[in-house]
Amino acid sequence: MSTDLLRGPIVVLLSGGRDSVCLLDLAVRRAGPVTALHVNYGLRPQADGDEAFCAALADRLGAAFEVVRAGRPQGNVQAWARRVRYAEAHRREGLIATGHTASDQVETVLYRLAASPGRRALLGMPAREGRVIRPLLDWTRDDTTAYCVERGLEWREDPTNESREYARNRVRHDLLPALRSLHPAAERNVLRTLAVLRDEAAVLDALVTPEPDLDRLAAMPPALARLTVAEMAGAPVGARLGEILALAREGTHTLDLGGGLRAVVEYGRLRFDRGPEPPPAPAVLDVPGSVAYGAGRVTCEEAADGALDADALGARLEVRPWRAGDRMRPAGLGGSRTLQDLFTDRKVPRERRPAIPVVVAGGEIAWVAGVATGERFAATDRTARRAELRWS
Repeated sequence: MSTDLLRGPIVVLLSGGRDSVCLLDLAVRRAGPVTALHVNYGLRPQADGDEAFCAALADRLGAAFEVVRAGRPQGNVQAWARRVRYAEAHRREGLIATGHTASDQVETVLYRLAASPGRRALLGMPAREGRVIRPLLDWTRDDTTAYCVERGLEWREDPTNESREYARNRVRHDLLPALRSLHPAAERNVLRTLAVLRDEAAVLDALVTPEPDLDRLAAMPPALARLTVAEMAGAPVGARLGEILALAREGTHTLDLGGGLRAVVEYGRLRFDRGPEPPPAPAVLDVPGSVAYGAGRVTCEEAADGALDADALGARLEVRPWRAGDRMRPAGLGGSRTLQDLFTDRKVPRERRPAIPVVVAGGEIAWVAGVATGERFAATDRTARRAELRWS
C-alpha cells in the first residue's frame, strides 16, 4: 500500500465491511484528521445496525463520524448508491478514501472487459483519481481479512454480496473460480497485465493531442486517431471513428453517439457536445429533512434567518423537475409568471433547466432553486417559524 496517499484530512467511506474497516484503522494510525462517512441507504433490514456499528467503530478508533440517510433509489440501485456516496463525500474537505482492493480491481477489469469494449476495460481503477484515493489496491480481500483479525477488528457482512442478482457478484462467485481452475495465479496475472497496460497507456496518452481537422484525423494511424477522438469526446467513442470520418466536410453534420453525446462536423472541423441530461425522478421531502435529487440533495431546515415560512410549507413537499406550462407567483414580482419566462429572465441556460429542483407545497410551486420563491411561502415580519431550502 502507498502510505503517501494517506495524508489528512481524509474522508473514509465506511460501509462496515472488512475492507472499509481495515482502511479506517490504517487511516487513523497513519494520517489525520480522519472522518468516517457512512451512508444509510435504508434498503436492508440490517441498515440501522450497520449505521450503529460504524458509529461505534469510529468512536473507538478516534475518528469523527458522519452519517447520511439516502432518499428513495432512482434507476439502477447500485449506480444510484454510488452517485449518492460520492456526491456526499465531495461536499466534505480532504481526500476521499475508498476501500477498493486488488480483488475488487480484478473483478472490475473482468466485468468491464465483458460489458464495455475498449481499452478502458483493461486499465481498471487508478490509485488516485482527483480527490478520490484507493490506498488498498495492493491488498487482496484475504489481506484485509487477516489485518482485521490481527487487530481485533470486527466487521459487518452484507448478505447481498452473496446474491447472484448482481453482475459483479457473478464475476466474484462464478467467473473467478473458473479462471482459478485454469490457472491458480489467474488473479495475479490479471494484475500484472494491468500494470503493464497502464504504463503503455501513459505513453500513448502523451502522444494524443486534440485535432479537430477531419482530414488530418483521417491521415493518422488508426489507433492514434481512435485515441484522439476519445480524448476530445471524453468518452470511449473510438470504435465510431469510421462513422465520424465519413461525415461530410461541407456544411454542418451530426452523428448521435448515444447518451446525449453527438459528434458535430462544421465545415471539416470536429467537435463533440452533449444534450441536456434527462430530468431527475420526483422525490418526497419531509420537513425538516433532506432528500437525494439527481446528482445532489435538497434540504429543508428551520432557520432563524430563513427566507421561507415553515408553516406555509407544511410537513411534506414534492421535489420535481419543471414542466411545460408551470406557473408560480414569485415574491416581489407581482402576479403570476411561467417558469419558462423566469428561466429566461434569470438567464438560466436551456440545458441546465431540467436539473433544477422545483419544490411544490400543497399543489403550489413554493421554490425554484436559484430562481424564485413563491409569494405565499416567503417569510415576512409576521412569520412565526422560518425555514431554509437548499440545493447542493
